[in-house]
Amino acid sequence: MYEAVHAHPEGESTAARLAVTAASDGYDGVVVRNWRDAEPERDRDSVSDEAGVDVVTGAELSVTDRSQASGRIRSVRGEVTVLAARADSPDTNRFVAESERVDVLASPMAGGGDVNHVVVKAARDHGVRLEFDLSRVLRESGGDRVQALRGLRKLRELVEHYDAPFVVSARPASHLHVRAPRELVAVGEELGFTESQIRAGLGEWTHLAARNRRLRSEDFIAPGVERGRYEEDA
Repeated sequence: MYEAVHAHPEGESTAARLAVTAASDGYDGVVVRNWRDAEPERDRDSVSDEAGVDVVTGAELSVTDRSQASGRIRSVRGEVTVLAARADSPDTNRFVAESERVDVLASPMAGGGDVNHVVVKAARDHGVRLEFDLSRVLRESGGDRVQALRGLRKLRELVEHYDAPFVVSARPASHLHVRAPRELVAVGEELGFTESQIRAGLGEWTHLAARNRRLRSEDFIAPGVERGRYEEDA
């Protein structure tokens, strides 16, 4: 299971500090959503070795203008292992859900965002994971927390009905925000999830990282075709 984090300068803690804390809480790795800005002078392997867990390079784009978003997605896609995009409206949520270069539609219920059956079906058909962002449930109170729960319950119903892929995260921006999987399971149960579903959502980050690393490797040629000894000997 992996957690997806925002490191300094977007967050308050370094990628290494977040990774060390995640390791102590039982995670096998972290996806650093802003790797390009977080650790510009450090090698990913050195951060991984320091923390004792896998560190995945990632980026999270903000999509507000569809006309410019395609170019940004295309340019960043080759630079990172996991690419997420966060939209600001139902219309841009749908655009991201239909973007096959994107791995994760981040926080689709936050801000002015919302989803409906069209967005969820598009995400399913294009292989884009919908993120269950538990940060507001964990860190807000009162009406804001109630509103966050309501939105995530709606998302869960749609995801389950259309069998759409999803990931789970607390979106920590500080090592103090990192929560162990068992704590996220407890929040998930408030939304109607089972323990196995929440753990599967955390595990989906792992599967994305492994799949994308394989696709980016020199041995990959096409789906179902990889470079073998005959190509190497040629």
